[in-house]
Amino acid sequence: MTSRLEVLAKPGARAPGIIRRGDAVVVAVRERAVEGRANDALVRAVADWLGLAPSRVTLIRGESARRKLFMVDGIDEAELRARVAALREG
Repeated sequence: MTSRLEVLAKPGARAPGIIRRGDAVVVAVRERAVEGRANDALVRAVADWLGLAPSRVTLIRGESARRKLFMVDGIDEAELRARVAALREG
């Protein structure tokens, strides 16, 4: 079971969290985009939200962009879509 999840990153946010904005998943983290710290925090945030170990979430595209694509091992597409749909609209 492997799925792909596209997110919009918000590094340096005052309040961390994950919300849905239309069809987009927005992941806000406190860490700034310096030396990969924000990307590491994004991986941890997505993994925590999905109840997975961080090692099961891999950044596959967008290392230096706000729009990122993650590969998520351990959750199927239908479950991922349900989790996204259940997110609070922001």
